Amino acid sequence: MTDPAPYFDRHVFFCTNERPPGHPRGCCKEKGSEALRDHMKAAAKEAGLGKKVRVNAAGCLDRCELGPTLVIYPEGVWYTCATTGDVDEIVKTHLVEGGRVDRLMLYPDEKVPAHRARKAAAAD
Repeated sequence: MTDPAPYFDRHVFFCTNERPPGHPRGCCKEKGSEALRDHMKAAAKEAGLGKKVRVNAAGCLDRCELGPTLVIYPEGVWYTCATTGDVDEIVKTHLVEGGRVDRLMLYPDEKVPAHRARKAAAAD
């Protein structure tokens, strides 16, 4: 038996989890993930991705301190994004062109995204 063809070419899971106020890990929702997810849905539609890409809200993706976070399948590429500009870059570069946005990618062992660590070091 073979698997059926995928219904979507890509599936984006955007964390919109909410933790209690003051939780030490924070949460994606308090960092604006719902508005960023809505922006990504609109940007994907505007880019003509229609039924090729599905952008969904997700519960906790367990990377709260790095958020807002999202993961794109089938590639399994994780991103952090903080602005609509970040979202637009992910839509254009990853979803439309098939590339990667290196500066926003998250890696399995990462505790603080590299671009945030550099920014914090520069502020010191």
